[in-house]
Amino acid sequence: MSLAQTKLRVHSTSYVVIPARLASTRLPRKLLLAETGKPLLQHTYEAATKAARPSGMVVAADHEEIASAVREFGGEVLMTSPACASGTDRVAEVARRLPDVDILVNVQGDEPELPGASIDCVIELLEANPELVMATLATPIRERAVLEDPSCVKVVFSEQGKALYFSRSPIPHAREWRDELLEAEPAVFHLHIGLYAYRRDFLLRLAELARTPLEKLENLEQLRVLENGYSIGVGVVHERTVGIDTPEDYRAFVSRTATR
Repeated sequence: MSLAQTKLRVHSTSYVVIPARLASTRLPRKLLLAETGKPLLQHTYEAATKAARPSGMVVAADHEEIASAVREFGGEVLMTSPACASGTDRVAEVARRLPDVDILVNVQGDEPELPGASIDCVIELLEANPELVMATLATPIRERAVLEDPSCVKVVFSEQGKALYFSRSPIPHAREWRDELLEAEPAVFHLHIGLYAYRRDFLLRLAELARTPLEKLENLEQLRVLENGYSIGVGVVHERTVGIDTPEDYRAFVSRTATR
């Protein structure tokens, strides 16, 4: 069923969209891996249903295999264009079918242990701060290896909770390093968590904006928002979620699931 043939019925103001691609580089077809007895995507879907604030949820699929798996476990799914360049573009495509929704939450399909409270948090940030067009999360960094790992994105934000910058480099950079900086309260360093909530009108604008210089340099899409002068709210949580990117990540997830 195509988007052109489908119209979701919603009567509230927030909706979760899980963009789901069949292809993946480091862990082929990861969203359909099912060593736990369920596809990875199903774990993510079920975790997201624990959020209290959204009125509903849909998987934005790029391939019929993904769509079939979602239907099999009873989830809601929409087909989106395989040409979408990013998950954000896929969420924006769904947003065009949701004219009555004010806030859309982009939940990555490979986040099977994402707390529902985190989804509620990003929605609440937008509800409480009309000047924000987008919200995301961060958690304190307590390990130097995480701080220095380029695959771990760091964020700094103002006292008002607005993002100042996101980077793969350690930010802020301590002129004189002291190990106790990792123990400071409030935390000095924060790890970005890739969960996003957008106001619908802004999301549709964002999908039309060209990639920006800093975005290209760091390969971080959220920098496009800052470079265009918009504000991103950052909520701090104390539970780090673990995305599934590699075979090792998936084996560890299967092991954790087996002990529950």
